[in-house]
Amino acid sequence: MSRCCDHSHEQPPAHHEHAHGHAGHDHDAHQQSVDEPLSGPLNTRIRIEQMDCPTEERLIRDALGRLPGVAGLQFNLLQRVLTVSHDEGALAQVLPAIEALGFTPQLQDENTAQQPVAAPVQKPWWPLALAGVVATASEVVHFAELGPDWLVALLAVAAILVCGLNTYKKGWIALKNRNLNINALMSIAVTGAVLIGQWPEAAMVMVLFTLAELIEARSLDRARNAIRVLMDLAPPRATVKQADCAWQEVDVQSIGLGAVVRVRPGERISLDGEVVGGSSTVNQAPITGESLPVEKGVGDPVFAGTINEAGSLEFRVTAAARDTTLARIIHAVEEAQGSRAPTQRFVDQFSRIYTPAVFAFALVVAVLPPLLMGGAWLDWVYRALVLLVVACPCALVISTPVTIVSGLAAAARKGILIKGGVYLENGRHLALLALDKTGTLTHGKPVQTDILHLLEVDEPLHAAWAASLAARSDHPVSRALAQHAAEQGQALHEVEGFEALPGRGTKGMVDGTLLYIGNHRLVEDLGLCSMQLEERLEALERQGKSVVVLCDEQRALMLFAVADTVRQTSREAVAELHELGVRTCMLTGDNAHTAAVIAEQVGVDEARGDLLPADKLAWVEARQAQDKVVGMVGDGINDAPALAKAEIGFAMGAAGTDTAIETADVALMDDDLRKIPAFVRLSRQTHAILVQNIVLALGIKAVFLAMTLTGEATMWMAVFADMGVSLMVVFNGLRLLRK
Repeated sequence: MSRCCDHSHEQPPAHHEHAHGHAGHDHDAHQQSVDEPLSGPLNTRIRIEQMDCPTEERLIRDALGRLPGVAGLQFNLLQRVLTVSHDEGALAQVLPAIEALGFTPQLQDENTAQQPVAAPVQKPWWPLALAGVVATASEVVHFAELGPDWLVALLAVAAILVCGLNTYKKGWIALKNRNLNINALMSIAVTGAVLIGQWPEAAMVMVLFTLAELIEARSLDRARNAIRVLMDLAPPRATVKQADCAWQEVDVQSIGLGAVVRVRPGERISLDGEVVGGSSTVNQAPITGESLPVEKGVGDPVFAGTINEAGSLEFRVTAAARDTTLARIIHAVEEAQGSRAPTQRFVDQFSRIYTPAVFAFALVVAVLPPLLMGGAWLDWVYRALVLLVVACPCALVISTPVTIVSGLAAAARKGILIKGGVYLENGRHLALLALDKTGTLTHGKPVQTDILHLLEVDEPLHAAWAASLAARSDHPVSRALAQHAAEQGQALHEVEGFEALPGRGTKGMVDGTLLYIGNHRLVEDLGLCSMQLEERLEALERQGKSVVVLCDEQRALMLFAVADTVRQTSREAVAELHELGVRTCMLTGDNAHTAAVIAEQVGVDEARGDLLPADKLAWVEARQAQDKVVGMVGDGINDAPALAKAEIGFAMGAAGTDTAIETADVALMDDDLRKIPAFVRLSRQTHAILVQNIVLALGIKAVFLAMTLTGEATMWMAVFADMGVSLMVVFNGLRLLRK
C-alpha cells in the first residue's frame, strides 16, 4: 500500500437537470465527474489489490489515460476496484499497462450478485520489526560512539534495505511516470539523507514511514469493513423446495425466480420474496432501519439480509441474488463511493498544486540560502529534505474519502440510502422541505367514509358503476372505493375505453354509458358543477376528506368521500425539522381544505392544494429562485418533475422498489419521515468532521514548515507527526460509524 499524497485533477461537475423516473437519474447539481464511466460499448471491472489511495489512482490514470480506446475511468479505492469504459479490443492494452506499474490486475465477474470485499493480504510484520531494531542500533552506536562510522552506515543501510525496497521500487515507477507521490518523495528524502551522511536518520525515517503505512492500512480496513458487513448480511446458501417436495440446501446464486425457500427461526433470509406459508416476526433493521420487528404473513414481502425471529416461513423468490433490495443497496453505496463530494474535489485539486509547490520550495531552500546568505550547504539541504517529508498531504487527502464513506455506511445502517457524497454534504444546507401528502405524511391508504346520492332517485346501479371505474385505477382514493365495494360484495361491471385523466380522475364506458369519476376540477371541466354540489363538496372537504364525484355526460350522479390518516412519525419528523431550522411545506393534488386540515394535524409551515405535477415543479423553482436549498419528498415517480428539480430528492418506502432506489438522491428504506432530520444531522456532523480534519492536517503542516525553516524539525519528527495526524483524521472520520 502507498500512502495518499496526490490525486488526479478532476473537472468541476457539469450542472444539468436530472429526471427521477423510469428513464433513470442524471445527477443534478454537482454531478458526475468526468472520470466516471462514460456511455461506451464495454465496462470492465478490474480489482487491483495494491490500489489503496490516490497515490496509485494518479499513476493508473496517467498510464491509462493516454491509451487509445479508453473512454473513462472510475475508481473505488476502498474496494480496490477500477471500472474501465473502453472500446472492444482495448482491454488487451489496459491490463499490461497496469502490470507495468507493478500492480496485479484481476478481472471481476459481472454476473455475480455482488463482488465480495476481500480482506486485505496481511504482510509479514517481522521485516519491519527487524528493520526497527537495526535502525535503533544505528542510532545508539552513532550517539553513544560505540563503534566506527562504517558500522553506523552498515546498520542504517541494512535497515533501509529490509523495509524500504518496496518504497524505492514504487518511487522509481512514480518518477518514471513524472509523478511526485509519497513514494517518490520518501525515496528522494532518504537518499538525500544518506548522501549528506545522516545515516541513522535515513534509516529511522524509512522505518517510521513503513510503520505509518501499516497502521494506516489497518485503520482504512475499518472503513472497508462497513461495506463488507453489508455483503455478509445475506447467507450464501438457502433451503429450497425441490420438484419432489423434498427440501435441499443450495447456493443462492443458483436459485431462480419462483422457487420456494424455507427459513427457520433465527435464520437470515437469503433472497427477496413473498410469504406463501407460515407467519413470523422479522427484524428488518439491516434493510429499513426499523427498530421493531415486523409481523409477516402470507402475501407479505420479505427482504434478503433480514432476520426471521419467531416462526418458520416459506416464501416464493421474487428477485434473483443480484437483484435483491440488499444487492441494490450495496451497489448504490459502491457507486456513491466512486463519486467525489465537494470537499473531496477541493482537497484533490489542492493537493495537486500543494505537493509540487512545496517540492519547488524545498529546492529553493536547499540552494538559495547557501548561495545568497553564506549558509552551510549540508544544513540547508537537510532542511530541504525535511520539507520533502512535510510536502505529502497524506492526512488531508485520505481524511475526506474515509469520512464520506463512513457517513454513507452509517446512513445505510439507519435505513437511509444516500446516492453520493455530494448529497451527504449538501444536506446540511437544506432550508426548505416540500412533502407530498398521500403516502408520505399520511398512511396513503384512505378508507371510504361517505356516499351521497345526488339524484332524487336512489339508483343502486350507480354505486356499482363507480366501483367498476375505481377498480381500474391505482390512485389511493380509487382503491379505497374499490376496497369498500369488495367488502360489501358488490359486483363489478365491465369497463371499456378506460382512460386516466392526470390530476383529475378517470373515465370509461360502462353498460353503454360514458362515465367520469374524479375530483372537483374534473366536475368543473365537464361544466357540471352547481351551487348545491359546491356546498356538499365544501362541507366534506372542510373535514379533511377527499371527495370524488361520479358523473355522466349530463349530470353529477353520486359523491364519495374518503379520509386518510396521518402517520404519528410525520408529526415527530416535522417537529424535529423545525428544531433544525428547516421549514416545511405540503404539496398535494388534493383540495385546499383537505390540505389545510392535514397540515394543521402534522404541523407543517405551509400547505398548497389542488396542485398538478407541473404546479409542484413551479413551486420548487420559485423557491430556488430565492436562493433556497429545496428538498422534495415523494415516491420517486408521481412527483418526478419536482423531485428532479429539487437539490435533494427523497423517496419514501424504497425497500423492494428498484425504481425508487435507482432514481432518488436519498432513499428512505421504510416510511419513517424521521429519517430525514436524522439525515440532516448526519450531514452536519460529516461536514464538521471534514472541516476539523482539514484544519488539523493543514495546521500541522504549517507548524512543521515553520519549525523546518528555523532548523528545529528533524526528518524523523516530520514522518512521526505526519503519521500521527493521518491516524487522527482517519479515526476522527470513523467516528461516524459509531451507533
